[in-house]
Amino acid sequence: MSTHAPNEPRVTPLRPQVPSPGSGGAAGAPRRPVGGSRPHAPREPLWRDLVGAVLRRERSAQERTLKDVSEAARISMPYLSEVERGRKEASSEVLAAAAQALGLSLAELLVLVGDELARHTRSRGARGRTSPTARYDGFRLAA
Repeated sequence: MSTHAPNEPRVTPLRPQVPSPGSGGAAGAPRRPVGGSRPHAPREPLWRDLVGAVLRRERSAQERTLKDVSEAARISMPYLSEVERGRKEASSEVLAAAAQALGLSLAELLVLVGDELARHTRSRGARGRTSPTARYDGFRLAA
């Protein structure tokens, strides 16, 4: 039986709770560094940011307006703007429509996005086990 009251919200923490210093936590419990000096790995770019950057770059290269492309793709102009700025995660249907409006296939758009990701990976240096030029052939990473 649950000790939870029936009409009170339940909160499930997404991360393990770490006791704060001086709260009487376990002796060997990990503690966060004071002052926010926690080391962190460089942030990977988000897919939506890369897609948006490629869409905007292609539209600008064609000297087309956001209104023109949104009408051709049958996507609302505010939504396309949000996608280009990386604020919205577009569905495959929206991406296909935007790509077609720019004279690209969905596959061509995704290749351009993959190239952008590879360029970003090269610019920050190889930090993983695979080289930045490794390709996924469906079964394994191949150099």
